[in-house]
Amino acid sequence: MSRIVDQPESYFSRLVRRDDPLLRELEHEAQIEKIPIVGPVVGELLFILSVTMRAQAILELGTATGYSAICLARACAVNAGRLTTLEIDPGFAARARKNLERAGLAPHATVIGGEALPRMSEMKGPFDLIFMDIDKIDYARALGDCHRLLRPSGLLVADNVAFPDADEFNRAVFSDTGWQPVSLFAFLPGHSPERDGLCLALRR
Repeated sequence: MSRIVDQPESYFSRLVRRDDPLLRELEHEAQIEKIPIVGPVVGELLFILSVTMRAQAILELGTATGYSAICLARACAVNAGRLTTLEIDPGFAARARKNLERAGLAPHATVIGGEALPRMSEMKGPFDLIFMDIDKIDYARALGDCHRLLRPSGLLVADNVAFPDADEFNRAVFSDTGWQPVSLFAFLPGHSPERDGLCLALRR
């Protein structure tokens, strides 16, 4: 078997598209303000997954200033769907709404303020895809409502699963027969952090 390319992180960093002015602006803000964002690689992955599965109803748990929400809402625009995103911080929620408007995506996205877990318990599905990016210690607690809200064969994407606080979630989704998960440890340029894990879990 051939060896992989030399300096793979440098090699793959050159293959990241950074031609979107609004997302570049949000990346710059995140760097200055120390705001964790998914970055261009995970953002593109979310868009591709959502478009490929023709997701028309997407739920996002944790949006910050709206970087990932823009990527998901752009998929909703393609699919004639709608994103619902939950954000606990009122200031971030206001900025996310503004950024979605700037992106021309307000008709395809709703930003709801408040804690994700209580808000989720009040919601009805089904959703085609859920993207989870809240406090990692809450991931395992959110898993039951994620299963309830997702349609059969719906997709859960959980960010930052390499964090120690996500360990309970990782074990739970791995051992629960209601999910078919795959966990990926990857180099993700522009992500916070750049070496992290993603979990993709199919709702059975």
